[in-house]
Formats: sequence, C-alpha cells, structure tokens
Amino acid sequence: MSKVLKQLTEALTQKKRSGYAFPQQATVYETPSVPLAEVMSLYERDPTCKASVDLLAASAVGSGFYTTVNENYEKSKEAKKAIDEFNENVNLDALLCDMARALIACGNDFWLKLTPERLVDLRRLPVDAVERIEQSYIGEKSSALKIPYKVESYKLRQMYGGENLASEAVVHWKINCLNFSGYGTGVLQVLLHSLVLQSDKRPAFAWMKAKIERIMPKIFEKYAGPDVLALLERADENTIRSFERAIKNRGEEGAWLFYNGKGTIQPVTLDPRARFEYYVDHLINQFYLGCETPLPRLFSTPGFTEASAKAALELQNMLINPVQRYIKRQVERELFSVVLSQEGFDAVKVQARLHWGSPQTREVNVADMLKAAELGFVRPEEFRKNALKFGWELWQEPQPKGEAP
Repeated sequence: MSKVLKQLTEALTQKKRSGYAFPQQATVYETPSVPLAEVMSLYERDPTCKASVDLLAASAVGSGFYTTVNENYEKSKEAKKAIDEFNENVNLDALLCDMARALIACGNDFWLKLTPERLVDLRRLPVDAVERIEQSYIGEKSSALKIPYKVESYKLRQMYGGENLASEAVVHWKINCLNFSGYGTGVLQVLLHSLVLQSDKRPAFAWMKAKIERIMPKIFEKYAGPDVLALLERADENTIRSFERAIKNRGEEGAWLFYNGKGTIQPVTLDPRARFEYYVDHLINQFYLGCETPLPRLFSTPGFTEASAKAALELQNMLINPVQRYIKRQVERELFSVVLSQEGFDAVKVQARLHWGSPQTREVNVADMLKAAELGFVRPEEFRKNALKFGWELWQEPQPKGEAP
C-alpha cells in the first residue's frame, strides 16, 4: 500500500513542462506559430497580399536561370549535360516559380524526393502537409545543452498519411528563421499576428482590414440612399405604426415617407465630423509595410514619379537579393551536388553553379568584323551574312553562265 501511495504522490507532485523543449528527451517537436494554410489563405483572398507576394516572387525567380560548370574539369561537358537534363526532367524552372510564392508568403515550402537514395524526381508537398518538425539537441542526450540545432524528421498530417519523413527525403525551403525555430517566417505572418501589450490586445491587421472592408458596403447601403425622418404634429398611434412598418420594410436604397399634415422633413445623413480617413490610411500603410514591397503603391496611389518608382525598385532589390542568394545556394547544395555525385562526378571539382537571368553574350561591332575579314579570319561570304544582320543592304553580283556560284 505504501508503494502505491508513493508512486501516486510522485505523479501528483511532478512539475508540468511547458513549451516544446522537453529536457528528458533527445528531440524537440515544433509546430508553426501560425498555421501555414491560414497564411496561404490570406494570399489567395486578399488582393494586396497576392499582388505583393507575386511581385516579390517574380523579382526573385521570374528572370529564369542558367547553369555553369568548371571548364577546366576533364568531364565538364558530361557534368553540365547531367545537370541540364535533371533540370529539364523535373521542370526545375516551374518548381522554383511555384516555390517562391509560398516561400515569400509564409516562409516555408516543402519538396519531396520520391527516391531519396537516387534523386531523379521532385514533388511539391501541400504547404500544410507537415504537421510538425522534429529537431535534435546539441550534444548527447546527457549533455546539459538543450538547444535544438538539426532537423531529424518531418511529421505529416493524418490526411496526408501521418508518416514521419526523414530529413534526407525532404527539401525544406525556409527564410527568416527566428531564434531556434525550424520554420521560416514569411512576409504575411505579421499581418495575422495580434499584439498584447500590458493586457491590451491589438487585433491582427488582416482582421482589421477585413472588418473595414466588410463594413464599407453597409455604409454605402445606409447613406447612399438615406432615410428621411418625418416629424409629424399630433400624429395618432395608427399613423406612427404605419410609418414604423414602412421604415422596417424599406429597400436598401432608402425610403421617403409621406403624411398628409403639417410637419418637418429632415433627411438622416452621416455626421461630417466623423472623419475616419486618417485611421484608414494608417491601417493601409501598416498593411503595405507588412507586405514589404512599395510597388502596389505605384498602381493605387496617384503622384508617384519616375524617381519614386526607381527608388521603390531599389528598395525591393535589397529584399530580393538575399532571397536569390539563398535559393541559389540551396539548389547547388541540395540538388546539383547530389545529382553530380550519384552520376559519378566530383561535385567539388565540377563547381556547378546557378545564375539568374540569361547568359551574357559579347556584342559584335562592325569594326571588329571588318578587321577580322581584312586579316582573313572571316571569309567574305561569312562577313556578308553578318553584315546583313547589321542592316546593310547587299546585292548578289550576277554570275557568268556556266560558272558555279
């Protein structure tokens, strides 16, 4: 009896643990602070959010890419062919375009390697497919350091199978990781967070903007066709009841009520002292700051000059450049190096690199072409064909009969 009582006492006096760090375990589990499906729902339903994310994503990966390898490597041509064929087979360009929108909106995107032991195909997972991320601590299980540092697995939701995927089977794209979080943070999370300061709670900006937009049509319905109040002298109860029924059954455009008698007619209008435009402007400005791109202002606010547009593009490039560098390094490390290694190439020596945009080609000028033709490096017929590309009008001399052209 004493043994059972002792066990019960220990169970009742055991301290409860809060948060996601469990000192007794070797791993830590983490879920996103805001469900990623809600973030993408805001992207899908709010025009400002969608336009901002699409502009940032297009600036990051919309220009396309090309690849290069170390030309001094003895098998450089074969290595580049392997990289280019992989990019074409998995349609990497389209994958990056789709990924960039989710990455910028909610800070995360997940790609599944169908065959982790041999990377030949990739599939994007739904953004809400991962329920939680499992990370291991620094050091051994008995170590005093309880700091998460390495992702071990990804737990899928039950609707997607509920399996634990090893970290090697998933390409996790994430930006702006806060503290030791295994999740990234996109530009739209801040619009979904409320703020509590000394027991006062400020609602999320997305909630406030949506509420204002919900009320605006009602304001137009109420005041675009205002009610008219008739002040009637010595009206009996039946007359008042008839006016009451008419007011309740009025249409959205308002109603005029008439009575055969003396009285004052006064339309009901909005108090002009109720000026809310400053508050609405503040809210909209905060919303644009949360979207982290000034370009929507160019389309919605008059008065922007060409200099303002250039300054806005420069500010946007400051945000886009780190994202481009991250995507470039992630592709080179997680994809190109793996593909080269499994094809038998030395990934360190190949130095496969991703570059944004199109490869630069040197512009040929006429002076160089004339000098090359003079020195005999270019045949006359080759010079004539290139001269036509520069807009020269050239005529073919008639050939004597019997001679080959």
